[in-house]
Amino acid sequence: MRNSKAKHTRKSTRKVTIESTGKNLTIHAGLVPVMRFLGKLGFSKAFHRTVEHRRAHNARYQLSDAVELNVLSLIAGARSVDESIRVWADNVLRKLGGWDNIMNATTMGRILKTVTEQHIYQMETFNHIMRGRVWKRARALTSSLMRGSMWIDVDSTVKTTYGKHQEGAAVGYNPHKRGAPSYHPQLAFCAETKEILQAWLRCGNAYTSNGIVAFMKQLAAHLPNRMRLVFRGDSGYFVGALLDWLDARGDGYLIKVKLKGLVDLLEVQQWQAVAGHDGWEQASFTHRCGTWAHTRTFVAVRRLKDEDCNQGKLLDMRSYDYFCYVTTENLTPWQTHKKYGERATCETWIDEAKNQMGMAHIKTKNFLASSALFQCAVLAYNTVRWMALVSGDKQLMRWEMASIRTFMVRMAGKLVCGGRQMTLKIPTTLLHPKPWQSWLRVGMT
Repeated sequence: MRNSKAKHTRKSTRKVTIESTGKNLTIHAGLVPVMRFLGKLGFSKAFHRTVEHRRAHNARYQLSDAVELNVLSLIAGARSVDESIRVWADNVLRKLGGWDNIMNATTMGRILKTVTEQHIYQMETFNHIMRGRVWKRARALTSSLMRGSMWIDVDSTVKTTYGKHQEGAAVGYNPHKRGAPSYHPQLAFCAETKEILQAWLRCGNAYTSNGIVAFMKQLAAHLPNRMRLVFRGDSGYFVGALLDWLDARGDGYLIKVKLKGLVDLLEVQQWQAVAGHDGWEQASFTHRCGTWAHTRTFVAVRRLKDEDCNQGKLLDMRSYDYFCYVTTENLTPWQTHKKYGERATCETWIDEAKNQMGMAHIKTKNFLASSALFQCAVLAYNTVRWMALVSGDKQLMRWEMASIRTFMVRMAGKLVCGGRQMTLKIPTTLLHPKPWQSWLRVGMT
């Protein structure tokens, strides 16, 4: 017999009727703090002053409008120009953003196609200007950067293109889809803040280190002069010209070595066991490559291969896995190896920017228009990083882009107007109330 006093965790539901009569509703209430944050940074005015792009006096929209709309749409999750426009079909966002009307996809495409190389360079400069303003607001969190060394992780990535006649798309190194045309962007991250310091969209057949000295010169020109940079990169950046430039500035580097006959060179070095790590040995030495003007410090570690260790081969028959780096930093070879390993998080950030923020995903047949959209994605990615940095909230700083979009941006809301003010109401119960309060504080106070 069933116990009539048994407790139930679920009640039977009543009949539900759905009506399309709701007004002033939004699914992107969390985008409002982002709009206000960019407003407090002076986004539109600074862009207009930095990027010398002017349309006719009777034009309703400027490049600054297209960029700001795209940046906010990418944060909301747009993956195409059409989706960017559809985000702004939200009447609440338009009201709170002060937009009477929003351009259509055709108008946006027409504006982007008027961009020149000079405008792209100025958009890169604009990213640095915004970063500088954020660092001033987050001075307590970035003061250590100002006093010490900034580790810069530089890497390139591949973004496959689809469709015909896309300018700049070329067949090059593409491990994901061999033989397919692609772009080959190059990015520099600040290891401490996770932000993209600078990014170039390059043709698909560009080698990893192509233009790296010019890339770093541009980057260094926008950072505080007293700041020492430490370049960290894989073997694709083992380039004498880059090392010469960093040495001349008094900057540092930690770069994986790519050298013909490297194993032969390493085998004759004096190796010492790494304390506490069985099977590992380390060595340091100086070496001058053929085109170099002077010697540089190399450090290396090696690990006994598993099969040799298991079979107990004699010492002179053992084989090793080698890891070698050229560096200026005062670290032991083992410490250097572990420090280089921290660079792996850079690949995670690239994946976030590409797959969660649409970097190099939205493309047109015009390469410079695609470059402008690429810079919009960089600004969108950085905007989220900057808000987390200014908030000081450890959870926001730890979250990936997709998590912030899910928990912070895609928030249900209702706009109530009255008494010459607007109120945006959101649910009383939230899954992550503390990060949400931090998100609000950065944008709304």
